[in-house]
Amino acid sequence: MSTRQHFAWAAAIAAAAILTPAPASAAPPSNDTIDGAISASVGFSQVLDTTEATTDEQDTQFNETCGAPATDASVWYTVAGTGAGVVVDVSASSYSAGVMVGTGTPDNLETVACGPGTVGFLAEAGTTYYVLAFDDQEDGTGTGGSLDISFAAAPPPPTAEITVDPRGTFSSKTGIAHLSGSYTCTDADFLEVDGSVRQPVGRLAVTGSFFVFDEGTCDGTPHPWAADVEPDNGKFAGGKAMTVTFTFACGPFDCAEGFAEQTVHLSGGKK
Repeated sequence: MSTRQHFAWAAAIAAAAILTPAPASAAPPSNDTIDGAISASVGFSQVLDTTEATTDEQDTQFNETCGAPATDASVWYTVAGTGAGVVVDVSASSYSAGVMVGTGTPDNLETVACGPGTVGFLAEAGTTYYVLAFDDQEDGTGTGGSLDISFAAAPPPPTAEITVDPRGTFSSKTGIAHLSGSYTCTDADFLEVDGSVRQPVGRLAVTGSFFVFDEGTCDGTPHPWAADVEPDNGKFAGGKAMTVTFTFACGPFDCAEGFAEQTVHLSGGKK
């Protein structure tokens, strides 16, 4: 190669280096901070690259009332409440993701709901909800990835009702009382019934408590329940006893409570 050719080639390479733009440095997502929060509503979904997302002091302050292992690679959204329930789901993300939901001002948020994968909350009309999606890897070195986030309508809240039969039985041998009744619940995954019994027997007030658990039967129709109540002191006897009974029916995001006070007449039907 001649000297002239050599210098021409070198000059071409130098010119190409000058004219070829350098690779652009990656930038955080537009909603990396709360000031850039994306407005979302029921039906909104997004797949977002969060590998360049950061975390800051606002994330740390928000997490004080949640306790997530970490809030790395975090991004923000807002939801305007309409009085309906909202479910935020990040479980399809390419990394372990969590969600926090809060109200208040950007520098002073109060946690409404938080958890890994999926959270639900009642978005009251007229209230703005701030939603933080983040990488919650416990080692604190989360680098984000492909965030898959969706906002959906929450299922109907559970309902629960409880009744107590006005007649029960007791064992004269053990002093154990036997109570029964029915419960009705809807839109719940499980239900529990618990309560207490108090009966004056002579100069003594005999007391006891009971607990019943059931699942998969919240279909809106009455179902029977029954419980044996062991006395904490003395023995239950024939006659009137006062019962206080609660029921709790819980779905994925909400619980409902039922309550009944009932005077029960115990008779010696069980030995």
